[in-house]
Amino acid sequence: MSKSFLIVGAGFYGATCARELTDAGHRCTVIDKRTHIGGNCYTRYVEEANCHEHHYGAHIFHTNSQRIWDYVNRFARFNHYINRVKVSHREKIYSFPINLFTLYQVFGVKTPQEAIACLEKKKIPIVKPKNMEEWCLANVGREIYEIFIEGYSTKQWDKHPRDLPASIIRRIPMRLNFDDNYFNDRYQGIPIGGYTSIFEKMLEGIPLELNVDFHKERDFFLRKFDQVIFTGPIDSFFDYSLGHLEYRSLRFDHQVLNSPDYQGNAVFNHTEAIVPYTRTYEHKHFDLNYSATKTAITFEYPEKWTPGKIEIYPVNTDENQNLFLKYQAYAKDLPKVTFGGRLGQYRYYDMHQVIGAALEKVKFLTQS
Repeated sequence: MSKSFLIVGAGFYGATCARELTDAGHRCTVIDKRTHIGGNCYTRYVEEANCHEHHYGAHIFHTNSQRIWDYVNRFARFNHYINRVKVSHREKIYSFPINLFTLYQVFGVKTPQEAIACLEKKKIPIVKPKNMEEWCLANVGREIYEIFIEGYSTKQWDKHPRDLPASIIRRIPMRLNFDDNYFNDRYQGIPIGGYTSIFEKMLEGIPLELNVDFHKERDFFLRKFDQVIFTGPIDSFFDYSLGHLEYRSLRFDHQVLNSPDYQGNAVFNHTEAIVPYTRTYEHKHFDLNYSATKTAITFEYPEKWTPGKIEIYPVNTDENQNLFLKYQAYAKDLPKVTFGGRLGQYRYYDMHQVIGAALEKVKFLTQS
């Protein structure tokens, strides 16, 4: 039986649900509070630089799933971009993620065996690390910690690593070969024509309204539609009645420079605490298009999140997880409402994970 669905949010979760439910014979309407589709994956074309600007920070599509790769390729062709990040620290540039060439740059080691022996000597014996700093010192030693982790994490979380739980970092990728591909996935790239074109194709033929605040007409929407798929912050749906879930946000400074190339690479991480931004992006390197004489760049600044700012990184402390579980318990009393995506599930998803989760949810909704 055909149902009417309101989908709140035109990012990957909402767009995937809208496409699949529509193709299954249901009636979907998509709304978004922003003035554009695509959520944080939104890209805009910068004519002067002849490239697509990743407006909310770099997004590189990557997955090991043949199913997800085939699905997203229904809506885009992808170039062969490989994310090879560089790290800038104290006038030096390092290969990243940490690989054998990085270890050669830092320690002068040339073989995997030399690297293993060197790292063992660098580790500081700490039996039970109490925080992120101690965990890093115990696992990779002081040099790696100070170059790649200490300043960057201090900026990212607005706290020194000695005041952060070790669980935030979990592991540090340490490759004992010269592979500098940031991702291990077999499928990766950037959509030719930018991400926005993907969402245009996914939402083709589906009623869409932008600049609409769901909360202002929540009761009306809940009465009008058989089902609501909500991809906004789960705590906002309940008017923050139990308190705000915590996030970190980002601020982006977009510029067009009168130069054919600014930094010679798509992504630089800036790991010194004294440098206020964490990353710089040069967008022509994502598009693999170097024909323009000007270049579009972005400086990414971490920011304290307050209501009204963009929710980027969930702060996964025990306190926040416990609060999320309480909101989830509230959600169980709303059979007409599905909470999904990064904000609805208070989880930092990669793009392929969002699509996969949406496809599974649609399967459940169409079978129930």
